[in-house]
Amino acid sequence: MTKPSLPELLHAAVTAVGGSERTGQVTMAETVAAAIDDGSHLLIQAGTGTGKSLGYLVPALAHGERVVVATATLALQRQLVQRDLPRTVDALQPLLRRRPNFAMLKGRSNYLCLHRLHEGMPQDEEDGLFDQFEAAAPTSKLGMDLLRMRDWADETETGDRDDLTPGVSDRAWNQVSVSSRECLGASKCAYGAECFAEMSRERAKLADVVVTNHALLAIDAIEGAPVLPSHEVLIVDEAHELVGRVTGVATGELTPGQVNRAVRRAAKLVNEKAADQLQTAAETFERLMELALPGRLETVPEDLGYALMALRDASRTVISAIGSTRDKSVQDEDAVRKQALAAVESVHDVAERITQGSEWDVVWYERHDRFGASLRVAPMSVSGLLREKLFTDRSVVLTSATLKLGGDFNGVGASLGLAPEGVTGPEDDPFPTWKGLDVGSPFDYGKQGILYVAKHLAQPGREGTRTDMIDELAELIEASGGRTLGLFSSMRGAQAAAEALRGRLPMPILLQGEDTLGELIKKFAADPETCLFGTLSLWQGVDVPGPSCQLVIMDRIPFPRPDDPLMSARQKAVEEAGGNGFMAVAATHAALLMAQGAGRLVRATGDRGVVAVLDPRLATARYGSYLRASLPEFWFTTDRNQVRRSLAAIDAAAKADGA
Repeated sequence: MTKPSLPELLHAAVTAVGGSERTGQVTMAETVAAAIDDGSHLLIQAGTGTGKSLGYLVPALAHGERVVVATATLALQRQLVQRDLPRTVDALQPLLRRRPNFAMLKGRSNYLCLHRLHEGMPQDEEDGLFDQFEAAAPTSKLGMDLLRMRDWADETETGDRDDLTPGVSDRAWNQVSVSSRECLGASKCAYGAECFAEMSRERAKLADVVVTNHALLAIDAIEGAPVLPSHEVLIVDEAHELVGRVTGVATGELTPGQVNRAVRRAAKLVNEKAADQLQTAAETFERLMELALPGRLETVPEDLGYALMALRDASRTVISAIGSTRDKSVQDEDAVRKQALAAVESVHDVAERITQGSEWDVVWYERHDRFGASLRVAPMSVSGLLREKLFTDRSVVLTSATLKLGGDFNGVGASLGLAPEGVTGPEDDPFPTWKGLDVGSPFDYGKQGILYVAKHLAQPGREGTRTDMIDELAELIEASGGRTLGLFSSMRGAQAAAEALRGRLPMPILLQGEDTLGELIKKFAADPETCLFGTLSLWQGVDVPGPSCQLVIMDRIPFPRPDDPLMSARQKAVEEAGGNGFMAVAATHAALLMAQGAGRLVRATGDRGVVAVLDPRLATARYGSYLRASLPEFWFTTDRNQVRRSLAAIDAAAKADGA
């Protein structure tokens, strides 16, 4: 039998999902297949509407060896596992003469823990939440959720939190899940043979395609102990988010609450001297944190250094003591011991990391209105880590609608540990070679959208309401008849704009935080006159094709805050190395967000509208051309009268069509 060609396979898959083949999708599939065959690395930008999921799934399934697909969002993971992969596998089976297997794999805390569900949470928590679980007729929301999860445990095949509908709060889920550190291990657990997390790992070992998330990919790379099954090919979708997710996993945190919890959990399991040593260190740390002011610590102050060394040493003593002590009076001691060890090890690891010090780490204080002060440590850059751990011994394909910033892939490539395209590096330590490709989009951005920059407005300052911006915003929304997604660089800005315009415009204005994000987006999509205002998650998380979203407004260029410790440290490091820190860090950050935000406008071939940026710097500043080059190729104007006429015409056309 002759092997089916890639175009045949792609055609079968596209037909199965009810789509239509597009030139960019075919180009993408062929390029991904070539990269997989020769073991090379690929950065591929595929605009909205390309059908990029099939563009990489078809060559992955045809490959025959195991492929790991890592995504950033739960929505895409669900789409792949519940829709795209089942239909694609069904379509390809007759051509491939085999049925590829696929599986989902997440971190352990995403799965229901049967031990914790049936035996209860170790009783060291101050609020005794699990008592409600045993009540015959709990009336609290938490108690009812816990009983519902007990019933669900008898029905679910996966134990995956995302399969529980409706969902539950983090507080409720934490009662029935464990981290990898808290897990007893399948061989020691009474429920090991039925463990949902273990079953998911077994399914992954047998699968041709394993769908996971960026966080688990980061854990697999950072911690050294393999979490993912061995694989020849890695495909990273939503790759523009990978650096942020890896940084998050590599970030350590210490809070007084966390340290005190570790003290409580260990107290019953160790001798009095070890417990007192940890308690004293915790109290010293808590006193210091009460005085902590937000900001970066370029050098660790002496008093904090002593407090952290005391925490480190006391934690080490307690860890040794927990390992050798058994207390017959403690019920289900193995679970209590494991939970205590996890809490104390976490404190020890962060305290040791900060006291050891590294020129590659950034340390800072944060203060939260609700949770108080925290001490955080994060890597200055994850590029070296990714270069070493990601691009070795396998072919890596990274794809997204926004990878090409300022006209090329080099900015994103550098953040991933890749040298500029074509640069090979020294003979004894060559850089990973890679290729960048933009397969375009099926949309005609120049005819479907306008990029309007309000050049006449005053430049935004750090504080205060911009009355001229609010006036401009009101006029644009009126001209468009509602239909507006407002993307703001801060929650304060979104709230101020919503408050100012709700009494001024007849259109309903929804505000992020006043309902769940899913409900807000549903209401926004259902009523064309409705506007939706919000911040970061809206820049990347809204998919509303059609007449409900015909105006996307950005209040200002979303540079990182000047007082952001990690971003400012990264910028300074680039400058000290002789580079342009602002362009490498701040402008790249802004370009990525703006590209994502502008991508909310055109989601289908019939969409028409305007992206309005109410920050004159996009038209006047030297870096403006770099930012504009990162956006879809909309028709560009600074003419406020022209854009109002265009919006009014788009609104009239939508109303004529009944929307």
